[in-house]
Amino acid sequence: MDDRTGIFAGDDPIVLARAWLTEAEAVEPNDPNAIALATVDAEGLPNVRIVLLKEIEAAGFVVYTNYASAKARELDAGGRAAFVLHSKALRRQIRVRGTVTREDGAQADAYYASRGLASRIGAWASEQSRPLASRDTLLERVAEAERAHGDDPARPPFWGGYRIVPLEMEFWADGAARLHDRFRWVRQGPDAAWNVTRLNP
Repeated sequence: MDDRTGIFAGDDPIVLARAWLTEAEAVEPNDPNAIALATVDAEGLPNVRIVLLKEIEAAGFVVYTNYASAKARELDAGGRAAFVLHSKALRRQIRVRGTVTREDGAQADAYYASRGLASRIGAWASEQSRPLASRDTLLERVAEAERAHGDDPARPPFWGGYRIVPLEMEFWADGAARLHDRFRWVRQGPDAAWNVTRLNP
């Protein structure tokens, strides 16, 4: 029997995720869109880091980064990723696993243009994930980028987005006596129908 009601109701888990994030934005004191993004390196060793989820679309979830960063190299090589969005204030979490594609066009341009100028310049200056001699070296690069790109820098060719297209999503909400509510949504491919299962806490 499907007993999904209240906060779990709905036929589209991506729409449900957007609703949960909207609720979190009203109560979380900092970065309600922070996710722990997991990838795997060439040796099969997992990596996880906090990044900001910037868009929830009908097709999936979009984050942005330097394409030379460790996370980007692992996303490109593996083509798969997982993340968890945890709302401490609401006592809820959303887990997502799926495939990855780059967002390297007009949508990435528009998001980059929406960022503050200092952040846009910083994207040009930072050789993300690579060794850095000193903070002074980074600040010198920032000054060079300001001189080179001015007040309206274009998106760097080495910086853009990744779209995580979910094949599995799990919605978890805290319950009394640790009798939590958990529902897992699974599909075989991006165009396939979702199947929903209630899980034990």
